[in-house]
Amino acid sequence: MKYLNIELDAIEARVLGCLLEKARLTPDQYPLTLNALVNACNQKTSRDPVLSLDPGTVQRTARRLAERHLVTRHENFRSGIEKFEQALCNTTFGQLQFSAAEYAVLCLLLLRGAQTPGELRARSGRLHEFADNEAVRAVLQSLSEREDGPFVARLPRTPGRQDSTWMHLFCGPVAKADSDPEAGPRAAAGMPAEPPAPPASPGTAHSDRLGELEQRVAELEEAVAALSARLR
Repeated sequence: MKYLNIELDAIEARVLGCLLEKARLTPDQYPLTLNALVNACNQKTSRDPVLSLDPGTVQRTARRLAERHLVTRHENFRSGIEKFEQALCNTTFGQLQFSAAEYAVLCLLLLRGAQTPGELRARSGRLHEFADNEAVRAVLQSLSEREDGPFVARLPRTPGRQDSTWMHLFCGPVAKADSDPEAGPRAAAGMPAEPPAPPASPGTAHSDRLGELEQRVAELEEAVAALSARLR
């Protein structure tokens, strides 16, 4: 990144992504206790890959991120309970400020890795509602061109896929897609930089429905976790 020296490993990305997500989705249970953060990291829905991290690994990772000022650590010395919250962005004195749409996109990329605009839109509902895939593309393009970034990059298109995938750059550089050789002529002719996407295939529709189901399951898991916490 241009102004910030941020390069995370895979577990750091998961921990930070979970804190970003839960700050928006479960503010009444935030900052997260270590137990809640472990459960969030090991969630079987809305995560790719699914991990099975032990509490010690998550605690060491969160403390390491705190030393780098990417996480804020709170400790109750009487109870011995630690709580964690993200300090990457949108904090009072932080350098990075993202819109709700940018925040949602970066959060999803940290939690699930490279995704297409359509996948991001299908999975973003609880974080931010996008009108269409073009709205997601506009946010991705903005994140790739920000003066304090770039924060995302478009990857080379996988054969057989209708759209390119995008990846965050918090874990370092990635292999970027070549620029579209026809973009210049199309723009000069007053045409869109990219041709309109073809109608969604059955596979794309299935991916969207799967994303909606995963959101519902995640909501149920969070509700059960909150109820369990109250009963303790």
